[in-house]
Amino acid sequence: PIPSRRLGISLGIDLVPHKICSFNCVYCECGKNTKLTTERKEYKPAQEILDEIADYLSKNPHPDFISLAGSGEPTLHSKIGLIINSIKISYPEIKIAVMTNSSLLPLAEVRSELMDSDIVLPSLDGATQDSFIHIDRPHPSIKLNDVINGIALFTKEFKSVSPDKKVWLEIFILENINDDSNNIIKLKEACQLINPDKIQLNSLDRPGTEKWVTQASKGTLYRVMKGLNMPQVEIISKFKNRSEIIAYRNDIENTILETISRRPSSSEDLCFILGLKKEELNKYIDILELEKKIKAEILINKNERNIFYKITN
Repeated sequence: PIPSRRLGISLGIDLVPHKICSFNCVYCECGKNTKLTTERKEYKPAQEILDEIADYLSKNPHPDFISLAGSGEPTLHSKIGLIINSIKISYPEIKIAVMTNSSLLPLAEVRSELMDSDIVLPSLDGATQDSFIHIDRPHPSIKLNDVINGIALFTKEFKSVSPDKKVWLEIFILENINDDSNNIIKLKEACQLINPDKIQLNSLDRPGTEKWVTQASKGTLYRVMKGLNMPQVEIISKFKNRSEIIAYRNDIENTILETISRRPSSSEDLCFILGLKKEELNKYIDILELEKKIKAEILINKNERNIFYKITN
């Protein structure tokens, strides 16, 4: 399990072999595809996956989330529905998140198989044909309009099951590709159709597949956020330097460092001490982690896992 800023303690499950995917995204940190496909099959035996999960959870504290993601498209696994359902039956206290590139959501069978999950994080990087092809490099059979309509239909079906189920739409921003006015207008139209609970703008954090891909500036991300002009839009890309953060306060940074130098502290602890919302605190945490002044660790207390921040030295 790893500390996740969005999901807490998250245990990742990889359902397909490395880089078998329906997209070959230019920004993917996992590298180039080994196979570009839309073929759904049982790439790894479902029972073996479930047995491995059971073995791990029998020996370790349970995570907040089990995340189906990894280095390929998880919905390509034909037994993803069985896997999700089996986990929910055996471990109802653990939430399930599915991170998908959205390419197979036009299929009714795929949408149905994801209904037992708690949070689904689909992506939509381009709402124009040019940006979609340029960024995601999809399998030739995948059509942009089908993907957008598939996400919208899934969101409607998923949220009708329970108000507790959430859809967080992620949009990866690449400067000079999907950040111009036309792309923003089309992205906004798609977001309004989809109506997710959150719209999360992301940018490059680790080296991507193609060397020319660079991180979008904070100014660009804020400009896109302003252009979308929807209340559920947020920026999740990490801040790279203080100058890009609006109203960065050194006294808050110093208080964070002084606090965790005395004892490891969780985000909740720091929010309480500083009187900040978690989204605001994360701006400072991102900087301090990037500069290797602090690090996130999973600490076990009374057989429960929690994320705490510690001074690195």
